[in-house]
Amino acid sequence: MRWVTRLLGAAPTAGRERISESELRDLIAANTVIDREELRLIDEVLASVNRHVSTLMVPRTEVTFLARDLRIDEAVRRVREDRHSRFPVTGVGQDDVVGFVHLRDLLLPSPAGAAATRVGELMREVKRLPASMRVLAALSEMRREGHHLAVVVDEYGGTAGIVTLEDLIEELVGEIHDEYDLAPEPPPVGGLAPAEVDGLLNLSDFAERTGLTLPPGPYATVGGFVMASLGRLPLIGDEVRLGEWRIVVAQLDGRRIARVGLLRTVPTARTAVIASAAVPPAASPAVPAVVGPAVPAAVAPAVASAGGGSLGLGPPLSPAVRHDDRCDG
Repeated sequence: MRWVTRLLGAAPTAGRERISESELRDLIAANTVIDREELRLIDEVLASVNRHVSTLMVPRTEVTFLARDLRIDEAVRRVREDRHSRFPVTGVGQDDVVGFVHLRDLLLPSPAGAAATRVGELMREVKRLPASMRVLAALSEMRREGHHLAVVVDEYGGTAGIVTLEDLIEELVGEIHDEYDLAPEPPPVGGLAPAEVDGLLNLSDFAERTGLTLPPGPYATVGGFVMASLGRLPLIGDEVRLGEWRIVVAQLDGRRIARVGLLRTVPTARTAVIASAAVPPAASPAVPAVVGPAVPAAVAPAVASAGGGSLGLGPPLSPAVRHDDRCDG
C-alpha cells in the first residue's frame, strides 16, 4: 500500500502507525487530487486484499492437461484449437502436475528440443500456489519469481485449477483482451442487468456485472450458488429466486452450469408475502428460493433442444424452498 499513501501525499513510514481499511478509504475519499481512474484502481486494490486465488483460477474441468508421455504431434493436434498458450503437464493424473509446456515449445522447438518426441522432454518447471493465498500476495510472488502460470492446489493437495499472471493483473486493472480471447460479452444497456451470464462468473464479477449480491456459501461462482441452492445436480430450466430476481439454468456443459438467465419478476401481493417471510431483517442477503423448471422465452429453445418439452411454473409448494418433482423417484 506504499504507493497509495505516497499518492495521498503522506510518507509511507511516517509514525509507523497502523490504519484500518475504512480509515484508508476515508482518507482517499477526502483527497481532491486523485482522478476517477486512480480512485477505481485503488478501490480494486483494496477489494482484492480479501480475495483468494481460488476465486480467479481456471477450474481444472476447464483446463487442457497434457500427459508427460504424450507424443508431440498428438499434443499439437490437441491444443491447436485452444485459446491458451501454456498447458500443465501431468504424470500419473491431473493431481500430479509435473511441469508445463508452452505452445511455442511444441510448434517451434529450440535446437535443444528439436529431437524431442514426448511432451515431457520439453516441459518447464511449474509454480504452485495454495487456493487460499491472497491475490496481491500471489501477484507479488509470481512477478518476483518470473512465473506466468501457477497450478492452484486445494487443501487436500490436489489440483484445483490454474491461474496466470494475467488473471491476477486483470483483477486490479480490469479485463485485458487480445486477439485470441473470446469476444467480451456486451455491457448491459442502460445500466440494466444482462439477460444472461456465464455460470463460471465469480461472485464479485457477478455482482459487478448485474448489481446482484449473492449470499456467501460453499461456492465461488454463480453456477455454484445455483447448484448449492438446488441441493442437487441442475437441469435446464431449473431456477432459484433471489428477492425479485429469478436465476434460471439456461445451458449445461456436462454437469456444470454453463449459462444462467436473469429475469426480474413483477411483484404481486402473494410474492411480497413470501419475500417478507423468507428474507431476514436488517441488511442480510436475500434467501434464495428453489423453483422447478420455469422456462422463459429466452431459454425455451435450449429446453426444447434438450428434450425438456414445454415446462411451466406451477403454484408454490412452500414459502421458502420448492423443488422440481422430476427428481422424486
